[in-house]
Amino acid sequence: MELDDAYANAAHIEGADAYPPRWAREAAAFREGLLEQGLADLDVSYGDSARQRFDLFLPMEKARGLMIFVHGGYWLRFDKSVWSHLAGGALSKGWAVAMPSYDLCPEVTIAEITAQIARMVRAAAGMVGGPVALSGHSAGGHLVARMTVPGVLPEAVADRLSHVMPISPVADLRPLLGTSMREPLHLDPQSAEAESPVLMRPRADVPVSVWVGGDERPAFLDQAGWLSQAWGAPCVVVPKRHHFDVIDALADPDSDMIARLLG
Repeated sequence: MELDDAYANAAHIEGADAYPPRWAREAAAFREGLLEQGLADLDVSYGDSARQRFDLFLPMEKARGLMIFVHGGYWLRFDKSVWSHLAGGALSKGWAVAMPSYDLCPEVTIAEITAQIARMVRAAAGMVGGPVALSGHSAGGHLVARMTVPGVLPEAVADRLSHVMPISPVADLRPLLGTSMREPLHLDPQSAEAESPVLMRPRADVPVSVWVGGDERPAFLDQAGWLSQAWGAPCVVVPKRHHFDVIDALADPDSDMIARLLG
């Protein structure tokens, strides 16, 4: 369809096919190391379906707070097992990290996934005290942005949000109506509008930073800019980073991304 290429990331990233296997290997090794230390609680249930599970990684000392990372994949693919290594930066700073899987389209709608992530945030926040920082990539960026909208999270949990960072987010779903993803995502003009953060107002008391790679597809630079403008949030454009490697900074405790997210 008309906008398929505009939203195709892998086709424009050199060596794209090598990224998912590398992520999976690094994530598995990371989990194994934490399990050996007794610092990982895997497959914590937050809902009825098999995919409504999250992994919780703990620092050596009492956690300073909780960072949650929500994965992307256009609400159609991936799960929590691919991203565990990205918890490294926050763990090194003394924060606990939770990473969920969620049900995927076309078995569910995007609105149902939003509701699942809200339940997951509530469940994870019930296990770790202190501030809660949310980060999410691509479709996960959409999902964490939705958490900042009043009424999505319980007030007691929303009051604990310290920072929300949509990374390369899909913040306006209406352009996806012009892609072949429209049908599996169950999108029509009404549902696309109803799930587009750019058309909503976030809680005024929650700091938001939008993050995007400078070498990303123009559509994703646009999406990040639209959310930044709509919400009056800063937009950080990282030079020489594309859609697949912009998230690497989450694993680095000394990165600007971690410094901004955790404060």
